[in-house]
Amino acid sequence: MKVTGIIVEYNPFHNGHLHHIKKSKSLTNCDAIVAVMSGNFVQRGLPAIVDKWTRARMALMNGVDLVIELPLVYSVSSAEFFAGGSISLLNNLGVINNICFGSECGDIETLLYISKILSEEPMNFKKFLKDELNEGFSYPLARSKALLKFLKVNSSKSLHFENIEEILNSSNNILGLEYCKKLVKLNSNILPVTIKREGGNYNSTVFNEQFSSASSIRKYMNNNKNIDILTNYIPQNVYKLLLNLNRNNYHFTFEDEMFPYIKYKYTLYKDSITKLPDVSEGIENRIFKALENTENFNELISHSKTKRYTYTRINRILCQFFLGLENWDTVTLRKEPCPYARILGFNSTGSKVLKAIKENSTIPIYTKLPKDSIPTLSLDIHGTRVYSLLNNGISPNADYLTSPIIIK
Repeated sequence: MKVTGIIVEYNPFHNGHLHHIKKSKSLTNCDAIVAVMSGNFVQRGLPAIVDKWTRARMALMNGVDLVIELPLVYSVSSAEFFAGGSISLLNNLGVINNICFGSECGDIETLLYISKILSEEPMNFKKFLKDELNEGFSYPLARSKALLKFLKVNSSKSLHFENIEEILNSSNNILGLEYCKKLVKLNSNILPVTIKREGGNYNSTVFNEQFSSASSIRKYMNNNKNIDILTNYIPQNVYKLLLNLNRNNYHFTFEDEMFPYIKYKYTLYKDSITKLPDVSEGIENRIFKALENTENFNELISHSKTKRYTYTRINRILCQFFLGLENWDTVTLRKEPCPYARILGFNSTGSKVLKAIKENSTIPIYTKLPKDSIPTLSLDIHGTRVYSLLNNGISPNADYLTSPIIIK
């Protein structure tokens, strides 16, 4: 059986995701799709609009055969650790032949070439990077500028240099590079494939006729109770699922709802933010000042952002603060390979894949929680409990009470 892995969030599932699944199947000629999916909090530092089991169901209704949860310690981290956890998980399953991801450039050879440089970090590149960081640029921008300088001096490959900065500053390209870097470091047999992203930009908050972004869909759902217009942008079965949730007063969850908890925690334990791994250079003082002078989450982000600290990084810091990640050794945990595979759902084909995984995996497979927990898993359980503060339709003990979704 040929199996392709994809790394997803589905926040929520839309037509672009369906396109990705179909293209992944056709490009790799696979028999099954395994999705590694963020749980109740996603990589941009947001609570998922609907819980992880509902999103797993969306995936299984639309061509995914097996859904595995990406642990929280990776899912709310930077691209490097998000990719590291995802790729190590897929690699350790022992059955994945390819991964397929979307990218703005759509050129796997260029991404592999750049990822090799970023993975090996030659001395000249390190020097250029240090120089750019000293200029006060954010790490992504400094890396882009350093790589451009390095390639102009050292590259034997024909590259369009004007595109390098664009490649390194586009969300899906960045993740794709990190996936490739991790595959190189692991000396993995998994072969990467990419498809060119089409439709709305990842961060776009306006609808696109071809494929609208999850951001635009979330923005609309946050401002409108009637979701009929979404039939143009999401599969019909997802629309019906969301409509049913809406009619049953399911609470769609948005980042604004973290704000009062963050502000309350600031009044009691503000110094704990300095223990988060992504906080440095006094950014906490800027965040503290913003907390005292803002009235909602978006204002807090915009007042905290700096030249060096991007919108997304601030978002993640605040989400980590909300989650209380300072109480875990996340610096160590997120650098380690993913230590288990937590199954969120599967169909009949996925059941066969799951059987093969159990025979070949180098990590334990959980369809229900074990009695003895490890820190990474304890953090996942904690994440669901915290998510239940925002989404009252989810029990704090949902990880113990909810079985994997099975679609026959």
